[in-house]
Amino acid sequence: MTSRHSNTGSYERFASPLSRRAFTTAVGATAATAAVGIQAGPAAAASEAASDGVTRERPFRAARGKHSRRPNILFILGDDLGWADLSSYGAPHIRTPNLDRLGREGVRFTDAYSGSATCSPTRFSLYTGRYPGRTKGGLAEPIADRSVGLEPTHPTLASLLRGAGYSTALIGKWHCGYLPDYSPTRSGWDEFFGNFGGALEYYSKLGLGGEYDLYEGDAEYKDLRYYTRILTERASEYVQRDHDKPWLLNLNFTTPHWPWIADGDTEASAEIVRRIKAGDGGALWNADGGSVEKYTEMVEDLDRSVGEVLKALKRSGQEKDTLVFFASDNGGERFSYNWPLSGNKSSLQEGGIRVPSVLRWPARIDGHQVSDLPVFSPDWTATLLELGGARPDSAHPLDGVSLAGYLLRDEAPKERDLFWRVRGERALRRGDWKYYRGRSGADQLFNLADDQREQADRAAAEPERLAALRASWEKTDSGLLPYPTGS
Repeated sequence: MTSRHSNTGSYERFASPLSRRAFTTAVGATAATAAVGIQAGPAAAASEAASDGVTRERPFRAARGKHSRRPNILFILGDDLGWADLSSYGAPHIRTPNLDRLGREGVRFTDAYSGSATCSPTRFSLYTGRYPGRTKGGLAEPIADRSVGLEPTHPTLASLLRGAGYSTALIGKWHCGYLPDYSPTRSGWDEFFGNFGGALEYYSKLGLGGEYDLYEGDAEYKDLRYYTRILTERASEYVQRDHDKPWLLNLNFTTPHWPWIADGDTEASAEIVRRIKAGDGGALWNADGGSVEKYTEMVEDLDRSVGEVLKALKRSGQEKDTLVFFASDNGGERFSYNWPLSGNKSSLQEGGIRVPSVLRWPARIDGHQVSDLPVFSPDWTATLLELGGARPDSAHPLDGVSLAGYLLRDEAPKERDLFWRVRGERALRRGDWKYYRGRSGADQLFNLADDQREQADRAAAEPERLAALRASWEKTDSGLLPYPTGS
């Protein structure tokens, strides 16, 4: 990662050559990038206007002197979307003009991570701003039954912002526990419309256990249309309301999570429903279905859906004062395009936790920018709380750090460790260096600036660095809840 010290002594981060290499090695990625006016590397970003007239990304700098009221917050999650599944991140075969435009109008993060490698623990880390292992529910990777969830007594992003005067809503996938004990409306969201479980069939709304799983509040809501269409409509309606105070909307799509069913695939839907009703517990996994082409169709549909919500936001007149953030909940699955990263969902290799992430806030942040600052889900919790004027709960200290100073005042965050733990794997990132232990049990060390693909193990060459990072990981781990015996 390239960096320099300014004449004031502050530490300034720049887009790394690594990001540029990752972007341009993908077959066809350069053409896709040119189509949306984005390039990833600092050489291309040296000036905003290139000779061909296309505006390029430049290294992030805060736009000082801008002022605004507290922002509305539209926080959008895709589900199992790979790091390079957007054309602005290098996908040669997927077109995502709306998400690319969102990044072009704000900041694209190249080194952003999820809080964990699967759905529900990442949501715990985002909603609480803490490592998933701080709470019993966060130990489930992911939640698959009704025994655990996000305790209603635990402060959340929503409850803290609501206490600071925000209206709050969650539309889409919750996956932090089931009724009757757990629900968004018990954890700080004024409104909830969506599904409780980790997956559902897109038309019938049948979940992993064959249960119907579409709710408004705590009551079942019948709508057998394609799920992504329903969520898009609901979100569009919410952002166009005549709000009398700032609002938080968590919009959690299930796209492109399996089953691999696109809008209009009613025959494929009917077959999966038949299998579910016949007692096939693995029908939703759709292990015998899907394809790269089908996955591409689903990702492009997600992009169109986000575009519809953004159009509704613009019509409402609130676009300037709304902070919009988009990311995936974790790394991609079997059809994702993750190049050059190794691993995917469930792994703590880069492909399992590094996620596409873009942020736009026209009132305060300039567009056409790229940041390679390493960040992860709990940081966004801390950031949004500060921007919304809410204080964290002192009894539940955050594990993330606020990026408000970085985004608004050019304050360079102190270098710190990013920590992850899942059953059988551990990882910690400090600067460019990553400590990783996979299921083989061997400690490995990678320099991500030189080896984003995690193939050149530097453990033997850097034993002291390895020992220091391992000790840091173990110190953090010692303060977390242990996994249940036998898990």
